[in-house]
Amino acid sequence: MSLGAIGLKKAVPVFVLLACTSLGFISCGGGSTKKIPPSGIHTRVMVSQSVSSAATSGGLFIINAEDDTLARSSELPAGVSPGLLVPSPTLATLLAFDSIGKSVQVVNTTTEANVGGISLAGGETTSIAFPATSSIAYAAVPSATNNLWPAPGAIDVLNLANGTVQTAIGVPNAQTVTGNSNGNQLLVFSSGSNLVSVISPFNAVPPADQGCNTAPNGVCVIIPGFDRPVNAVYSGNTAYILNCGAQCGGTQASVSVFDLTSLTITATIPVNGATMALLSGSTLYVAGLGTPTGPKCTSIKSAAQTAATYCGTLDIVNLSTLQDPYFNNPASEIAITDGYHDRMDMGQAGQLFIGSNDCTNVGDVNNPNGEVRGCLSIYNTANNSVVIPPDNGDVTGLQGFISRYVEYVVEGGNLRIYCTAANADDNCPTADALQTMQITLRGYMVDVKAVDNF
Repeated sequence: MSLGAIGLKKAVPVFVLLACTSLGFISCGGGSTKKIPPSGIHTRVMVSQSVSSAATSGGLFIINAEDDTLARSSELPAGVSPGLLVPSPTLATLLAFDSIGKSVQVVNTTTEANVGGISLAGGETTSIAFPATSSIAYAAVPSATNNLWPAPGAIDVLNLANGTVQTAIGVPNAQTVTGNSNGNQLLVFSSGSNLVSVISPFNAVPPADQGCNTAPNGVCVIIPGFDRPVNAVYSGNTAYILNCGAQCGGTQASVSVFDLTSLTITATIPVNGATMALLSGSTLYVAGLGTPTGPKCTSIKSAAQTAATYCGTLDIVNLSTLQDPYFNNPASEIAITDGYHDRMDMGQAGQLFIGSNDCTNVGDVNNPNGEVRGCLSIYNTANNSVVIPPDNGDVTGLQGFISRYVEYVVEGGNLRIYCTAANADDNCPTADALQTMQITLRGYMVDVKAVDNF
């Protein structure tokens, strides 16, 4: 694998207030006709840059994803230190969580303007659901407190139309929130729990609702029978709930097939590890460790020789048969990097990108000498092979495209571009399908999201 570089003009920080005066908090991005944004780019990717030095301001870089170039010389303001990015289903709005300001910044992608911030009731979040095309989003805030709640934790209902927390719904230790397509049903996962909270947010009473602290009620129903559930993947009226198992202090990693109408578990599929998953047709790709450390790399026959002691695993579940041939079978297990897996994206040419944090880093990408290894694994679904790219650091952002054979990856604070197949139109002229390029951006990158369909 070769590592090239594309040098770009450094960004100049700005502190200009951008707002949609007299048009409402987000309404300036409305309308059914796609307008030309100020940058003039129709294939935009936004990259969040957190604060890394006194000379750098946090903001969003706008990248032209047709030719992998910086679209403008200044960053779009998005709070002090933006990180997690969550686009709306229509891509008209992009939410950016500011970890220093403890607020959700609302960006109108049509006008390329920050139209305001919403301070969270309780502070930090690592999970925001934006399931519907309306002006409502949901943030899991594990430290939120209220005199109505005996334990901290809540789901903040974000009203993007007026820039407020419309309602705080009490859910003890709420860590992750997911939602169905129309936003009338949420699944909430709490750290250290074997329960799943099913929330009906439209029934919540503002400004604060006791929610799951007095369940069952019209807002919250608590479902038992899981094993440290941490996340879910949706398909119609079915949710595939990931049970972290022993990795999170439970017993056995698995996938629970959960009927969203009857609120019942219809099947449980054991897997080697389960903290992140991606659904492709009737195949569910599931990644995790399965134990606090993961299996030893030497115990997995398919694992390439590495200086890392422990590996993660990738399971491939056939949902038609509800079977996983990779479970507890070292001869066929798929070894990936270790850490906590929380990013997954299917790129073109069947390349599955899997990212984790707190993994075992090997070598130094800035001074390579022998093996270099980080938190990214790339699984080729066509030939059942795995590539661990020579890089270091947590993977915090993945973004693939329908029309290009490239994948944008944020790893170790840097934005990388991976070619998933040889294609001259995508700056991938060689047969090395995993050749990488780099866009040089100042600061520490955190997340990456496309704000146009292409």
